[in-house]
Amino acid sequence: MSRLVAFAGIQGGYNIVSKVEGRLQRALESFDATTKVGFPNTAYYLPVIYSLLGIKVEKLEDMRKPLEVTRQLLPPHIKGSHHLPYLGSLLDAGMAALFAFEIDEALRYLEEPDFYFVSEETEPENGKIWLGAAEDTIFRKRGVEFVDGSAPGFAAIVGAAPNPEIAKKIIEEYQKRSIYVFLAANQNGTTMSEQLVEAGVEIGWNTKIVPFGPDISSAIFALGFANRVAMAFGGVPAGDYKKILMYNKDRVFAFVNALGDVNAEWAAAAAGCVNWGFPTIADTDIPEILPTGICTYEHVVGNIGHDEIVEKSIETRGLKVHVAQIDIPCSFGPAYEGERVRGKDLFAQAGGGKTQCTEYLEIADMNAIDDGKVTVIGKDIPDMKEGDVFPLAIFLQVAGREFQKDFEPILERQIHHLINYIQGVMHAGQRDIAWVRISKAAVEKGFTLQDLGKVLHNKLHGDFSAILDKIEVTLYTDQKDVDKITAKARAAYKYRDERVDQMTDEDVETFYSCTLCQSFAPSHVCSVSPERTGLCGAYNWMDCKAAYQINPTGPNQPIQKGEVLDPKLGRFKGVDEFVSKASRGAITHYNFYSMVHAPMTTCGCCECIAAMLPACNGVMTVNREYTGETPCGMKFTTLAGVMGGGASSPGFVGHSKYNITQRKFILGDGGLLRMVWMPKMLKEELRERLEKRGAEMGMPDLIDRIADETVGLTEEEILPFLQEKKHPALEMEQLVG
Repeated sequence: MSRLVAFAGIQGGYNIVSKVEGRLQRALESFDATTKVGFPNTAYYLPVIYSLLGIKVEKLEDMRKPLEVTRQLLPPHIKGSHHLPYLGSLLDAGMAALFAFEIDEALRYLEEPDFYFVSEETEPENGKIWLGAAEDTIFRKRGVEFVDGSAPGFAAIVGAAPNPEIAKKIIEEYQKRSIYVFLAANQNGTTMSEQLVEAGVEIGWNTKIVPFGPDISSAIFALGFANRVAMAFGGVPAGDYKKILMYNKDRVFAFVNALGDVNAEWAAAAAGCVNWGFPTIADTDIPEILPTGICTYEHVVGNIGHDEIVEKSIETRGLKVHVAQIDIPCSFGPAYEGERVRGKDLFAQAGGGKTQCTEYLEIADMNAIDDGKVTVIGKDIPDMKEGDVFPLAIFLQVAGREFQKDFEPILERQIHHLINYIQGVMHAGQRDIAWVRISKAAVEKGFTLQDLGKVLHNKLHGDFSAILDKIEVTLYTDQKDVDKITAKARAAYKYRDERVDQMTDEDVETFYSCTLCQSFAPSHVCSVSPERTGLCGAYNWMDCKAAYQINPTGPNQPIQKGEVLDPKLGRFKGVDEFVSKASRGAITHYNFYSMVHAPMTTCGCCECIAAMLPACNGVMTVNREYTGETPCGMKFTTLAGVMGGGASSPGFVGHSKYNITQRKFILGDGGLLRMVWMPKMLKEELRERLEKRGAEMGMPDLIDRIADETVGLTEEEILPFLQEKKHPALEMEQLVG
């Protein structure tokens, strides 16, 4: 390792810490020491400091302690006669710089509260493009992608490319590989974020291109995101710095691209990232740190050309990614899924309440269809003019020796994200309420509805080759044809819904596991039954059955439920045996239908978390979209942090929204009649199902007896309401003895 890079990094650490010490002193002179500080709408205080040091920074005066620790971390300066190894000292200086950066950014939130524009879906607004720290609702939604593998990693890019065209090219290469890009810092006043806006690239969380801020200090938001993943999804306790750093090295595949001249402060930041196992790959000729040991391969690599930097970064971090190649004129990949086609960019559209747009997939006889045949009946894009609105039916016929009718909805649901993977094409909704918007840019490249069919054929074949032999796609744009397909589709939807709703756990001898989230929560084992959908909301029993047949060695494995040990709580001998083995002994058993007695394990991917409210003799649940306080005294983010790392936590349990209205929902604790509080938004989202389920239980007005935040946020506040409404929970046996 070059002595020069150690000298620069350590000097940079001193510069950063001194600057922040001065800024904190000025802030203490201007604000009351008890002034609240932190990153808005997050439950992790200052997450890098909290996760590594266990220090909760809540007030301005709380910054003094971590800043003292930061000063103590700074090693002696490198002198001319110094011949000792420098890496340990350099890493300490880098960590000190990062702690100081986090305090610096928290002070910015205090002194410039409008500097960051907090939004998940943002376009530049009056020049405000910087997003700052991810709110917990955004973090949890996006963090799941790092759990299930849909996002293989992230690139933290500091600085700027030589010009907007090179910036766009680098970003598109990362997008093709589904890699998130976090942008920070500037090079001589120029930022890559602004270059991308100039090049016409949509930036924001929805496109996985996140402009954190214009200064090198804003790079701390990327590391804060990574450490929050370790705490929220991995269950690593705050303050256990060794586990936090090792978790990131082994499970969060991130790296830094330094574009432009690397000054002392950048060198300190790069050294800090090495502590995480995140290497830095630069486009300038900087001193390198090549020995392995902390990062996967090298620590700092310099002088990499812009045409090579993406591949070199992926290689250095040890990432395994695949780029889909489909013969269409537009780029294709998961990173385009969040792209929006807005009014000024729109060429034509179907659905969205303006016309009928229907998607339907059905099983066909092997000899009745031609594999790869794509037909457009009616107008195609070349026959349309800008601004046209047209009806659309996307009709897929599939055949395969291993294909079953039960698999139809699983494959049909793939249409949504596969169309969204096309650059310049937007898809929303599903079934008979779909919406497709096609941009001018896509049409200028030559995109047609034929290409849409090519994508569906290619990707469904590739992803479901174990069960599919043939796929034929027909796209209808004449109203009479669309109406005909829609009527046929609606009859099929009705049959599917009724069949799933009527299934019970007693009907089957096999449940299914889902261990997708074990990469982040090693002890978590989700078991899915007909009446207990996966807690993430993405998998029901049918989905898992199909997934197992498609990929017999995948995360969805059959579980022979075996002897019923407790029918009320939902405990099965076969499940206990599977869970003990799959969690490597960390969890020996759990119950399907209880949150009080040995509930199922929970990871941070859950849609909702239920908790006991003893004073009301009932339970509450809260969905991840709700950011407010709850009667159990904890927000969703706090609850998830407490019990979301794969633990079985009596009194709490994660679950899906759909599960709330399933017949076995917390049956062992009294069932849905125990529900005394849930956010208003969740009540409205589930209103139809809650009313139906309430009627089945002899209480059609149950939904109106359940309190929400408009009634109160504590047990004391909601109890009078429950008494007035004669909520059934108040008359039930005691929830806890």
